[in-house]
Amino acid sequence: MRLQKFLARSGVASRRGSEALVAAGRVRVNGATVTEMGTKVDPAHDVVEVDGAPARLLEEDVVLMLHKPLGYVTTMKDDHAHRIVADLVPLDRYPSLFPLGRLDRDTTGLLLFSTDGELGHALLRPRGHVVKRYLALVEGTLTQGQLAALRDGVMLDDGPTLPAEVRVLQGPEKQRALEMLEMPPLHAKKVSREYARALSRRAADRAVVQVGIHEGRNRQVRRMLGAVGHPVVALHRQSFGPLDLGDLPRGEWRLLTAEEAAALGEAVAKD
Repeated sequence: MRLQKFLARSGVASRRGSEALVAAGRVRVNGATVTEMGTKVDPAHDVVEVDGAPARLLEEDVVLMLHKPLGYVTTMKDDHAHRIVADLVPLDRYPSLFPLGRLDRDTTGLLLFSTDGELGHALLRPRGHVVKRYLALVEGTLTQGQLAALRDGVMLDDGPTLPAEVRVLQGPEKQRALEMLEMPPLHAKKVSREYARALSRRAADRAVVQVGIHEGRNRQVRRMLGAVGHPVVALHRQSFGPLDLGDLPRGEWRLLTAEEAAALGEAVAKD
């Protein structure tokens, strides 16, 4: 096992933090200081120390899903944010948990966490992105031309997007989607000014759109819909690859089942 992964699995630090510890000469293996990245260790026989204290593996890697509520920042530490996702996941049981990707403060829904750095790299590398599906409440009604543009790929300031899966929801399906979307009162302090301005607009009609993307750019769905003239009022991630949020309550988390973990691994391997 790579030393960085061993340290992360031991709860010493995140994978990036573990690399910093190694580079700083604070890690010893069998009494010898190690500064070379990628050094392999045998957890069953090697003695690993950080600042003189032994590091030991925790239990097996875990993957869990969180139903991220509105107003939480996707970070494990932020002295300036009032609400962070680290407050919602069991760091006491799994100290080396980290989020697989992110959702911005005004986006709700499925957010994955893991102690497995290899899985994180596989999911987040450009060619490893599995499809992620969102529900978006937008101002106005999309035309067939605008839907076709989104399906073909639209130009953003960081380049064209890949083709997206897009469809407008109607009837009972739209009503169910509206129940999933979290829209707080305008006076709520936990939302950004941008979100409050979007909520304050009173359009004649609004559409609910399901959008599936394979990329992971910053605020991509919001920017895509804005690019075709339909600002997002509320955004919710419904699924991540083969995983669906289901009826998991807002602010709650659960471990993936063995079947879900296997399906996620297969989805990454196929991509």
